[in-house]
Amino acid sequence: MKIAQIAPLAESVPPKLYGGTERVVSYLTEELVRLGHDVTLFASGDSETRATLVDCTPRALRLDPGIRDPLAPVTLMLEQVRRRAGEFDILHFHVEHVHFPLFRPLSRKTVTTVHGRLDLPEVAPLYREFSDMPLVSISASQRAPLPFGNWVGTVHHGLAGEICPFNPAFNQSARHGYFAFLGRVSPEKGLERAIEIARRAGVRLRIAAKVDRDDEEYFRTKIVPLLAAPGIEFIGEVREEQKPAFLGNATALIFPIDWPEPFGLAMIEAMSCGTPVIAWPHGSVPEVIEDGRTGFIVDSVEAAVAAIERSPRLNRLAVRTRFEERFSATRMAQDYLSVYRALGRRRAIAAV
Repeated sequence: MKIAQIAPLAESVPPKLYGGTERVVSYLTEELVRLGHDVTLFASGDSETRATLVDCTPRALRLDPGIRDPLAPVTLMLEQVRRRAGEFDILHFHVEHVHFPLFRPLSRKTVTTVHGRLDLPEVAPLYREFSDMPLVSISASQRAPLPFGNWVGTVHHGLAGEICPFNPAFNQSARHGYFAFLGRVSPEKGLERAIEIARRAGVRLRIAAKVDRDDEEYFRTKIVPLLAAPGIEFIGEVREEQKPAFLGNATALIFPIDWPEPFGLAMIEAMSCGTPVIAWPHGSVPEVIEDGRTGFIVDSVEAAVAAIERSPRLNRLAVRTRFEERFSATRMAQDYLSVYRALGRRRAIAAV
């Protein structure tokens, strides 16, 4: 099958630092190539892939201080995809909805994975207007605000097992053990709550987190004063190659979100290492975490503190095994291939 993957340009594929969508695009692209498909990746020029790379900007836009209008290179990329659309069996978009007007005439040849939240009031009119654009959700909970959307599947994220390998040498009784927080510094990600949990439980918390420009004031005023507490360590943004050690040596990942998280890639990255997850039951969490098996789903700080005490007793090999069964890159790619083929059958029927 000839497949075009159209990635955001904010980060490279895979990203050098934080970037959930670009990371998933990379895992999917590489697995489709491994399975023998002819894949073309439209992405930034600093991306790395075994697919055919079409570089649509010299480097990731977030890391290019010379870029002042990020929509300009994105628009040029979409025009390049439009001109070459006839070369592909399927155009798989990961750029939310910016391409809808341009590709509406080709809607039957497209599929769009929606990576963001859909519960914002301005979103519903957009998806009602473009009800002919085929959509894939990354969790069942994500699509709940838009039941009328043209949903053609739900595909949970996956990653190759070697990205975050299982850590068989983890020492449950290590005196200097710690709990981990991984993600962005923003109110909805729950870092304040994670720090409170660690302080109440009397455990170390290591924080690997990106601070976006829009969240700098929140970080200064709300988070920085909390970092002086004993046992709280702020590392900052970590690179891809640093994640296995960071997650694999943690007793558990604390994922205390306060918003309808569409998926939460950090959860399966931790599970891949064999590290259980302590999470609030928002968004996709109940679809990803099996309470008492791969982590604990809690709804209060008190319950989270209790889960902190229980988490070392979970079988880390069993956590890794459930990751392999449910969240591998192969399973993700096969699910998407099923979507592509179903859309192909629809086109064939419509052409008769």
